[in-house]
Amino acid sequence: MRIKTVLAIIISGALGSCSDFLDVAPKNAVVPSNFFQSESDFRQAVDGTYAPLQGLYNAEGSWAMGEMRSDNTHFFYNTDYRSPNPEEIDEFVNGSENPVTAGRYFSDFDIIARANQVIAEIDKVTLEKTVGDNLKGQALFLRALAYFDLVRYFGGVPLPLVPAVDLGSASLPRSTAEQVYAQIIADATLAASILPGKATQEAGRATSGAAWMLLGDVYLTQKKWPEAESALAKVTGYSLMSDYAAVFNPNNKNNQESVFEVQYLEGTSLNLHSVFPYFFIPLTTNHAQYTLGPTGSQNAPRAGWNIPTQDLLTAYEDRVKDKRFAASIGFVNGPSLVSDTTYVNLPYIKKYQYPHSVFEQTNENFPIYRYAETLLMLAEAANEQGKVADAQRYLDQVRTRAGLANSTATSQTALRTAILQERRIELAFENKRWLDLVRTGNAITVMNAHGAKLKADPAYYYLTPATYSLEQKHLLFPIPFLEIQVNPDLQQNTGY
Repeated sequence: MRIKTVLAIIISGALGSCSDFLDVAPKNAVVPSNFFQSESDFRQAVDGTYAPLQGLYNAEGSWAMGEMRSDNTHFFYNTDYRSPNPEEIDEFVNGSENPVTAGRYFSDFDIIARANQVIAEIDKVTLEKTVGDNLKGQALFLRALAYFDLVRYFGGVPLPLVPAVDLGSASLPRSTAEQVYAQIIADATLAASILPGKATQEAGRATSGAAWMLLGDVYLTQKKWPEAESALAKVTGYSLMSDYAAVFNPNNKNNQESVFEVQYLEGTSLNLHSVFPYFFIPLTTNHAQYTLGPTGSQNAPRAGWNIPTQDLLTAYEDRVKDKRFAASIGFVNGPSLVSDTTYVNLPYIKKYQYPHSVFEQTNENFPIYRYAETLLMLAEAANEQGKVADAQRYLDQVRTRAGLANSTATSQTALRTAILQERRIELAFENKRWLDLVRTGNAITVMNAHGAKLKADPAYYYLTPATYSLEQKHLLFPIPFLEIQVNPDLQQNTGY
């Protein structure tokens, strides 16, 4: 998929009493009135709306907040180089000034601002209906996806739905979480109704199936089980790949199991490549054998993050039979570039490591939604309605592909535990675990217990008494300090 950065939109606001000439759109600048004229213009603008996803999933905010915040991964304590910002997120001591959490917040609002421009202008121009619906549907989906990301990590946020034209419209107070969820549902529902299916959509772009899955995810988060099941049943035209490892191979981008993934491309001058796999390899004298790329000067800030925990390793019920273990996790042995350190069976994320030609420039896409998760969501929605047989059927499809026997869980309570456990293994390192712990009400109990185990047996961790002392406030991240400073109408989350 072509990902192009949308041309900058310059909007001039009147300050005080302006003379008439200030109200005239400049002829040498790109503004909505002279840019949004043709199908090509809107395609460029929609491409630009996807672009911030690349930065978001290449950066620490994706995995630090989604995986390291949970019991799935930690970081390798580097005695030579401290990088406190993602570490703070892992250990629950981050504040509102943390640039990693702020980066995620600003990236999501960048997507929203770009989507708002498209949505505001597209109905004013005559386009062939299927083309116009497709482009508008993509913008609606991306806006809904960004708001869903924001509300789960930060709670209620400002809810701009039209382009900002002055300071007042750019500095909105926070809406409630309920209001944000209502808008997500409205956007995703409309997107699902006008987007084409996977079979006819350009690879890498949002589809009706992606919009239905987003809706199902929203309803699951809200514990609206019948609505979730109904939306997820409409995620059609997808199927499981026969081989789990093949799902993540760059040669199989946007495969039959992929519902939506962030697009990257190696080997261009436009910096469209992915770099996130390099973060997951510790500093070692022979990193190329793990990254499967060329040798280069390994960068301390880009190494030793998102290291699988012992807790996750023991969560696999059978490391030999379960094909996901060997596909997802490898082990490093030998000398380290960290002082006085030798690696002995140090786990690392193998799931995204594939051959590439340029150091720190991989061709790996990042999965947002896969059909395997659709099945697990359907299992959860069915089970919570007491449809145990249906839940077992969905769950066992995922287990069968993994090489495991059918689940032995037969009651609603046992299945609830089994489904959450299966999500942990199937979706490991896809930034789902922390959100799963929060929405199921398990985060405080699970993570405090996890922290106690780490402190008792630190291994390659480094913890202080202040870390892993979870309270209710830790279920949300703080609104960035800078945002509070420039927008006095914003109120900070409780406890920060």
